[in-house]
Amino acid sequence: MKLSVSGRAATAAVVAVATVLTGGSLAGAAPASPGPSVLAAPDIPLANVKAHLTQFQSIATANGGNRAHGRTGYRASLDYVKAKLDAAGFTTTIQQFTSSGRTGYNLIADWPGGDPEQVVMAGAHLDSVTSGPGINDNASGSAAVLETALAVSRAGYQPVKHLRFAWWGAEELGLVGSRYYVNSLTAADRARIDGYLNFDMISSTNAGYFVYDDDPAIEQSFKTYFAGLGVPTEIETEGDGRSDHASFKNAGIPVGGLFTGASRVKSAAQATKWGGTAGRAFDSCYHSSCDTTASVNDTALNRNSDAIAHAIWDLSD
Repeated sequence: MKLSVSGRAATAAVVAVATVLTGGSLAGAAPASPGPSVLAAPDIPLANVKAHLTQFQSIATANGGNRAHGRTGYRASLDYVKAKLDAAGFTTTIQQFTSSGRTGYNLIADWPGGDPEQVVMAGAHLDSVTSGPGINDNASGSAAVLETALAVSRAGYQPVKHLRFAWWGAEELGLVGSRYYVNSLTAADRARIDGYLNFDMISSTNAGYFVYDDDPAIEQSFKTYFAGLGVPTEIETEGDGRSDHASFKNAGIPVGGLFTGASRVKSAAQATKWGGTAGRAFDSCYHSSCDTTASVNDTALNRNSDAIAHAIWDLSD
């Protein structure tokens, strides 16, 4: 983010009932069917997501301690993600731009099939700040989105809507990569995107469970999932306008997402609700050299990764 589990079967049952009751729709589309696709959303293996984090940490360590825009660690991170997606059958595109005198890159991955007039996107920024490897901010979101995309491939999932995944460059410099992508789209291309789901910092050590309150259908999909786990959520306010969803929202594209907190301090009420330590930042390593794999909150990472998969399956069919 720029400056300025267990219980799946029970969750699926709650999700299915809630979908029937709410009849929610995405970006004004017809109400989604509470069919088997919601129940089929796979469990995202935490071990797989953490393996990606280990790779991002190794890349940072081998490249001056960071994965920042214009640095070798960023390009190595992008190449790692692209190789995984290419092997899984995605059509990948690297989009190049310039910021602060350095070349930056976005990575876009399209899953074959689905209605090209109805696109569901999920994305995360791949760059870190220069002061650290950026494992929570934002290898966590990048790894979870990557593993969800790989789960789509493993399942041979063929949704009604077209699926697109993205990893953004230069977010830490002011949402540069995502804004470049959105600005490159025609008005018709923007209209084809039913929703963009953003994941920036989803494994904060002293985690909270925050849901964006932008598009109602996307918001409800996440809330329904967490309700099935018995995990209360709050509306996300700390990062509002400070991550890549803002590039899409400013262009009139419906957005949503998840967040576990950055430098804001956890209250006593939030500690009672979620555990952790009141009076401490959600992520005390935010934008610091200690934002490493040692500071990952496994429970938050696991829950949020599964929530991403649920929303992708829920909103694309």
